[in-house]
Amino acid sequence: MIKVEINSVEFFVQPNMSVLEACKYVGIHVPRFCYHETLSVAGNCRMCLVEIGNSPKPVASCALPILNNMKIFVDTPLVKKARENVIELLLLNHPLDCPICDQAGECDLQDQTKQFGSNHHRFFFTRRGVEDKNCGSLIKTIMTRCIHCTRCVRFSSEIAGVDFFGTLNRGTSTEIGSYTVKSFNSEISGNVIDLCPVGALTSKPYAFKARPWEARISESLDITDSTGSNIYVNFKESEIIRVLPKINNQINLNLISDKTRFSYDNNSFNRLISLKDNHDSLKNWSGIIPELEALLSNKKVSFLLDSSLDLDSLLYLKLLANKNKNLSLHSFSDSYKKSSNIFVNWLLNKIEDLHSTSKICFIISSNIRFESSIINAKLRLKFSKENINFFNLGLKYKSNFELNFVNLSLSNLLLFFEGKNKILSKFFLKFKNPIFCVGENLDSRGLSIITINNFLKQLQPSSIVLGILKNSNSYGLRYTNIGIFDKNSILSSSVIVCINLKETLSLSSLLSSFKKMDIENKVFWLNTHDTRSLNKSLIDYKIPLLSEYEEEQLHINLEGRIQKTSKVLSGIGDSRSLKQLLKILYNNSFSTTNEADFYTELLLSPKKFNKNFKLLSNLLIKDYYGATDLFNFYPIKSVLEDFYLSTKSTKFSKIMSQCSQDFRKSITNF
Repeated sequence: MIKVEINSVEFFVQPNMSVLEACKYVGIHVPRFCYHETLSVAGNCRMCLVEIGNSPKPVASCALPILNNMKIFVDTPLVKKARENVIELLLLNHPLDCPICDQAGECDLQDQTKQFGSNHHRFFFTRRGVEDKNCGSLIKTIMTRCIHCTRCVRFSSEIAGVDFFGTLNRGTSTEIGSYTVKSFNSEISGNVIDLCPVGALTSKPYAFKARPWEARISESLDITDSTGSNIYVNFKESEIIRVLPKINNQINLNLISDKTRFSYDNNSFNRLISLKDNHDSLKNWSGIIPELEALLSNKKVSFLLDSSLDLDSLLYLKLLANKNKNLSLHSFSDSYKKSSNIFVNWLLNKIEDLHSTSKICFIISSNIRFESSIINAKLRLKFSKENINFFNLGLKYKSNFELNFVNLSLSNLLLFFEGKNKILSKFFLKFKNPIFCVGENLDSRGLSIITINNFLKQLQPSSIVLGILKNSNSYGLRYTNIGIFDKNSILSSSVIVCINLKETLSLSSLLSSFKKMDIENKVFWLNTHDTRSLNKSLIDYKIPLLSEYEEEQLHINLEGRIQKTSKVLSGIGDSRSLKQLLKILYNNSFSTTNEADFYTELLLSPKKFNKNFKLLSNLLIKDYYGATDLFNFYPIKSVLEDFYLSTKSTKFSKIMSQCSQDFRKSITNF
């Protein structure tokens, strides 16, 4: 700690800080436009000028390192006059359109002009105009408002890894634009909206919808991927108007992906609202519950689940399956073979462990840009600041930082894990704290991520292993041991209950085969959204459910952290909570009213919920040597091909559909 004097008061602060950071550290606010905590220092707005003892003129506090016994003054008349002049210069060409600006009410320029600006100006000439740029379907630009803080330039270059924005021309002709004719193709491009201190970059979907003081706010959770980013949901009356990031340094910093920010419109599009389309006995909830109870007691029922299903619903389904032998649970995906090597008490690494000192990182079977854009942004920041080597063991994709691609077969990958690969294994065993980001594709090939995690920890205890899974509660699915898809078992059932599923060709084929086997077979569709691609003749009953914005839900993210969404809106139409429905079915069937029974059963009969994990070396047995899924030469690749349409919720978003189209075509900026 070093001693400094700020406004004639002594403080002790950390060394290796700037003057602005030292003032922030002790709770003294210094105004700024170009400075941001996650970006490099530019020092070009000059709003953070302060007076230093024995200095003849004000200095930029963001670029000045702190020194021992330094005397700093942040509110002297000289500093106040300098800030007033800076505000006057920034307003020379800035349009007076605050009444129609979407940034009004939360604009840094407005706030600082009110606090530090003057009530007159000395400029009487024509204001300069700048042509707006086309950044795609998400970002609205009015470049005349730009004050050239270059936050967007530094963000696109340093964090997004896409050199889209740049500074063009010089002097009074300076403007922010793109060097080439292209769109801003980045999975986290929407964060420049939060970074822009004025209304030059705003949200297109949010334009002219509401003012900040009209919107109500609620904390919630992102469920579009397994990262579990923390978010704020802004809503007006019964409509969600935007989603903003909530700062969480342990998970997502102040970043969220474009899926998280802009897919909120799925909550009102193609929703399953009414029960009127069903059979006479199932046109209201008083008829649905007895019907389901009768089916569970008399028929063989298969539940098809999606890995975005909340944890409470999974627990009640597991309790029902434990008590009822005619009931089976299946995690549905395009891959029919799932690993059963699941263990509850695994030791997962935290996302913040990525900040540890490491010289090597392996990305396995994952396009991490698509599967977890926040983790990808953290790895890019690590790449730009540290000397670290990255290897991707899988198919090549377009990365935004330097990756060494090595396309291994699955058998060679096992040799690498066991330290028998002559080239790659030496990197793994040589360095401390090696980072492994393992994709979900290995699960469908017979290797559980949890098994790999335990095995790598035995070889190198300092290994940092993160399982990059596709959906928000994929680890919750593994926690309850619902991970095996048995097609024969499903087709031998009399009833299929599809819960929260995404429509796929595999699902359509399965339901078609099921209906052809017996005309008496019944299919229940429990979902927040109606079907679009599935044949209506395949679905007998449609039951609407509450969405993640309409009830509290628990989800386990990729580091094993349990988080909860918030109830933001009321339910639409006849939609009801799935976990409440399952709770009623469980209590009516087994006369149990205590929710703690699940945890009691978990402690007394853990084998019902998990199976003892096997070491990776135990997998190399005759059954696996002959398994075509494990030792064939199919490439190890990502489970996602389209970032914007990766989950059920994003598939029903009009904004995400437009982004998916834009991603496939070139866009002209000028």
